[in-house]
Amino acid sequence: MSAGVRVGVLVSGRGSNLEALCAAAASPGFPAHISLVISNRRDAPALEIAGRWGIPAEVMPLSQYGHDDRARDGAMRDRLRLAEVELVVCAGYNRILTDEFLAAFPDAILNVHPSLLPAFGGGMHAVEAALDHGVKISGCTVQLLEPGITDGGPIILQRAVPVHEGDTVESLQERIHEQEWIAVPEAVRLWCEGRIRREGRVVRIAPPVEVADARSSQADSLT
Repeated sequence: MSAGVRVGVLVSGRGSNLEALCAAAASPGFPAHISLVISNRRDAPALEIAGRWGIPAEVMPLSQYGHDDRARDGAMRDRLRLAEVELVVCAGYNRILTDEFLAAFPDAILNVHPSLLPAFGGGMHAVEAALDHGVKISGCTVQLLEPGITDGGPIILQRAVPVHEGDTVESLQERIHEQEWIAVPEAVRLWCEGRIRREGRVVRIAPPVEVADARSSQADSLT
């Protein structure tokens, strides 16, 4: 994998977003590499994906820490720091992180959520809720996590997905996943390139340096 920002990925399930991120990180010029994968479930298929890509992976179930979220998150924080992780990505991670963990990586934890936040945030059943409400457009959001309201952090990227007549949770979820596989690597790229500019609750995306420089040179030539 290419050199760059050291990324730690938290997983709980099948790992499709991890797969997409690993593939992106293996491409030339990608500004990050995956240093560590941590799962809270021993049976998460995502662990097999990490192994296939040669990425160190650890299982840190809540039961191992007396079902104490703070103890487990503290141990997870320490393990990520030991791996010199600079950016944490929650890629299908099904636990709410403690405020102490969030504070340890300020503006450096990305989370993907299967809805167009702030709609249907704060839970693990966003796709079901969207269908129950009869929405016509759903999608996914990549956001920065911070202490406070669950799924209430600043929004980095969103990708919309139309809701079709006759959609089931499974069919809509699969189309949302396809957009997540694009959005997660792109958000990681933006963060690692230093292009995410936070202004309060609003995130601005700065243009690539070379584009900004070209525009500056063009402006100078016109004056």
